[in-house]
Amino acid sequence: MSKINIMSLGGLNENGKNLYTVKVDNKLFIFDCGMKYAPDKMYGVDYVIPEFSYLIEHEKEIVGLFISHPHHENMGALTDLLKVLPNINVYASNYTSEIIKYECENEHVEIKNLHVIKAHKKIDFDNVSVFPFSVTHSSPETLGFSINTHDGAIIYMADFIIDPTMGGNYDMDLGKLAYIGKQGVLCLMAESVFAEKKGHTSPNHKLESFFKKIIDKNKGRIIFTLLPLHIYTIQEIFNALKGKNRKVVIMGKELHSIVSICVKNGYLDIDENMLGNLTDLKLENTVILLSNDRETPYSNINRIIAGHDKFITLLKTDTICFAEPSYDAYEKVLVKIMNELAIKGVNIEQIPKDKSVRHHASSEDLMMLVKLFNPKYYMPIKGEYRYQVQNGNLAYNVGVPKENILLKENGDIVTFENGTLVDNFERVFVDDVLIDGNMAEDIGELVLKDRELLSSNGLVLISATLSKKDKGLIIDPEVVTRGFIYAKDNMDIIEEVKRISLEVIKKNTFNAKYADYVQIRNEIREQVGAYLYKETSCKPVILTVLQEI
Repeated sequence: MSKINIMSLGGLNENGKNLYTVKVDNKLFIFDCGMKYAPDKMYGVDYVIPEFSYLIEHEKEIVGLFISHPHHENMGALTDLLKVLPNINVYASNYTSEIIKYECENEHVEIKNLHVIKAHKKIDFDNVSVFPFSVTHSSPETLGFSINTHDGAIIYMADFIIDPTMGGNYDMDLGKLAYIGKQGVLCLMAESVFAEKKGHTSPNHKLESFFKKIIDKNKGRIIFTLLPLHIYTIQEIFNALKGKNRKVVIMGKELHSIVSICVKNGYLDIDENMLGNLTDLKLENTVILLSNDRETPYSNINRIIAGHDKFITLLKTDTICFAEPSYDAYEKVLVKIMNELAIKGVNIEQIPKDKSVRHHASSEDLMMLVKLFNPKYYMPIKGEYRYQVQNGNLAYNVGVPKENILLKENGDIVTFENGTLVDNFERVFVDDVLIDGNMAEDIGELVLKDRELLSSNGLVLISATLSKKDKGLIIDPEVVTRGFIYAKDNMDIIEEVKRISLEVIKKNTFNAKYADYVQIRNEIREQVGAYLYKETSCKPVILTVLQEI
């Protein structure tokens, strides 16, 4: 009999940042390590990752990190984790391992203990074993995991769909899943992203016929924007282009590298005669594949629209197809881009509303999964809370008792003792780490708050120069504003700010020998801030610069 703890450091009540832990007695198993895109309100933040302090504190108990597939929401924080836990064992399929090595090389991070695993080959860890099984998703060799304990299996299902027609590297052996279910499943953890969608996801995720129609009806250049790790979508585009006598130009280092990895390892079936180069970019029948990265989605198409791309200039005969999912955090950005493209006269093709490029389980897929595994307890994961609730309702509809449906948030600990739920209402500290550019450290809430203030109310800079010898004023206070008011039209306000600042400086200069600069700065900020709010109802950031010469 065992004591089992299940917890999430990210991924519950949010889209992305997936990181789940299963602790069996003194063995800690980690599943996925993702990031999420930063919304517009996080000024200047590129992406968000989980806080790793819990993992650092329990480093000696960690058995390994198991990666289901290399999409950014499931693996985007791996290099960040390796910086603080460089010796962690990482387990992944061959394809995912190739992408891990590519990401680590790009980020100049060493991965010391990468283990390539195969579906349906059990991995033993003394009295606990992990059984990886194949799952159908848009990424080849995607895995689900069964953690086998004396009290039953804990199943981790990140992203999947049920589609028997997707074989080979995308196959999911439903017989294996049913067999696991027959052995006894204590708890099933399954994604919630599409829980509100009726029916099965398949065949609505298949876009090859849609791409063919676009290619047939548009004789000019076609630009497909996509995410470089959506390999199934890339394959569908190449399938749709067979026999069309068009050259395909792959733009972007990341996309080009990943396509090369996939072709080399047999994950993409591409006729190399279809591949063009930069000399083909201006030809009328060229197809361009354009990728976006995790930090700045749509950056490449934005650069082309602005006319700053040195290779591609938009023509009115061009067609642009957004062959990728629209993430919630960037819906407004996408709408703005499409509006600018329309102004330029470019033809826009959107994926029909009844189609979905995102390979996530809809309601019927989830209910079938629950029936296959027949778990004692069910824990919806991966998605906003309303999706988790709907996912729980689906499990209830197919026979899971309400009291056995575990709706949790990040940091909540689910405890099983001897195969029975013991709800101690325990929690651990969880937080977001905000990544800006190449900075590995969290930029913090205070920095974010300052950016918000600067964006909404602007900046007032007050500077003055004093004599080092007698602390007398050499240059009276000067005022510079940015993003607050136009100084020339508001000279009365500027002059009053100068007057207040001058009085504060004189008040805090003593006997021509000493000036209390800390007090000067504090009083200028308080008094000028109060005056400006009274006059304008705005609270700009006030900076005071005092120098001695």
